[in-house]
Amino acid sequence: MIMALIATGCAESTREGGGGDPNESQPLVFAGAGDPRSVDPVLANDGETFRVTRQIYDTLLTHEPGGTKIVGGLAESWEQSDDGTEWTFKLRDGVKFHDGEALDAEAVCANFNRWYNFTGNYQNSNQTYYWQKTFGGFAENEDKDTPEANFSSCSAPEELTAVIKVEEPSANYPGAFSLASFGIMSPKVIEKVTDEKVTGDPGSPVLPDYSQEAGTVAGTGPYRLVDWDHDAQEVTLERFDDYWGEKAKVKTLIVKTISEEAARKQALEAGDIHGYDLVAPADVEPLKQAGFRVPVRDVFNILYLAYQQETSEELADRKVRQAIAHAVDRQRIVDTILPEGGKVARQFIPETVEGWSPDVTTYDFDPEKAKSLLKEAGQADLEIDMCFPTEVTRPYMPAPQDIFDIIKADLEAVGITVTANSMPWGDYIPYTDSGGCSLYLLGWTGDFNEAFNFLGTWFDGYDSGWGFRNDELFALMDEVSSVPDQERRTKLYQEVNREIMDYLPGLPISHSPPSIAFAPNVNPPAVSPLTQENFSEASFK
Repeated sequence: MIMALIATGCAESTREGGGGDPNESQPLVFAGAGDPRSVDPVLANDGETFRVTRQIYDTLLTHEPGGTKIVGGLAESWEQSDDGTEWTFKLRDGVKFHDGEALDAEAVCANFNRWYNFTGNYQNSNQTYYWQKTFGGFAENEDKDTPEANFSSCSAPEELTAVIKVEEPSANYPGAFSLASFGIMSPKVIEKVTDEKVTGDPGSPVLPDYSQEAGTVAGTGPYRLVDWDHDAQEVTLERFDDYWGEKAKVKTLIVKTISEEAARKQALEAGDIHGYDLVAPADVEPLKQAGFRVPVRDVFNILYLAYQQETSEELADRKVRQAIAHAVDRQRIVDTILPEGGKVARQFIPETVEGWSPDVTTYDFDPEKAKSLLKEAGQADLEIDMCFPTEVTRPYMPAPQDIFDIIKADLEAVGITVTANSMPWGDYIPYTDSGGCSLYLLGWTGDFNEAFNFLGTWFDGYDSGWGFRNDELFALMDEVSSVPDQERRTKLYQEVNREIMDYLPGLPISHSPPSIAFAPNVNPPAVSPLTQENFSEASFK
């Protein structure tokens, strides 16, 4: 078993001792809003997991600190072929995994080939979401709805040269090579976990827990995994002294789950933790005035209300979808719940992303029009369920219950009876992804600055979370994905946005600038609009 965390009370262990360098003598404790899903990043699609795995694993490419520009990660340079189907990565020399293995091109290919050859429950989109969204399906697809594989091969012509080939060019590249899902794992670890299985049903999967056996988690990142105490909801990481880049300034990092935002704030004020994410908008100024550091991330996200057209046949009627859109007072959500700088969303990407269209169909708050559309559709007495997550806040969704309450009241004001269905975040994602809810709140923070990273996430083909098939839209998404010219691609994105908002598969609600808080004695890492903070940059003053 992995060495257990030394049994000391959290508050006692996080306060500075009597002497010595605090960066060496005390852990930096940071509170997230939810538990990580796995320490195998390819099995995750959520920020709470990636906050941990980004510290353990490196990716081929990454982003500049605090920005969205793609820079080298494990690859110090890269290039693509003229047709965009071959990507060559020159790897850094001297990089080691936590288990002592050396990084080389064969190790990179071992990871990509592992993902490509997944079988069984690993092929469920709930488990390998990012792989399927960026590299397609697998060597042998086991389900007709699994996309065709776009990944073709990975080869190692030289020790530090990896060549990845894809069948078709895609707007997902090179951004996909920066995704936390594709953190590079030691080939020795891959050998150990080859026979591990995902069990359970699609809505409640049971993932293999690699954290409970020593040496089974090994990346090349600035921190290595020491312990994951599921009962205490704490992940303990320790500085990797053989890290190839700048060494972590703090020796020990603890990522602790505190699901309630008020409890996170109280823990920071009490000195039990040194930082937390997703500060409630009303707490930003009071914390600043009390001396805490509260940097604000730039807007790079969206909150939406998804319509599930298979779960609820009524939603297959466009008039019903339009009625719901006109019934929701999105400006009220922005004004009463979001932090300063929040905006009503008119389409499924922020204005800061190229391809945002100024002339999409809009759906202003108009309860009378909503009632009229429901009557025309024969649904004046519509009854529908709506889901929202508990025990979590997200960058795009600072107060799920409050947002739900506003939407529920708005819908009931136009005659729609809403049945609430709430569940913890860990259950919520697989449940909604598998089509369990008619209406549900969800959102997205961009992984890289490309419109397809937003739009392609939902609308490049059939998705069980949305439950609709629109061949015209899917074909347009396929076209835009394969265009190598950025100017042409931007025009196509604008056309795609118009098509999406005409069809209205869901209701874009808002864009939000989330805050992150740190204790006065902490030098925080550069905050990222992509929520990709590198905690090895943090230190105690």
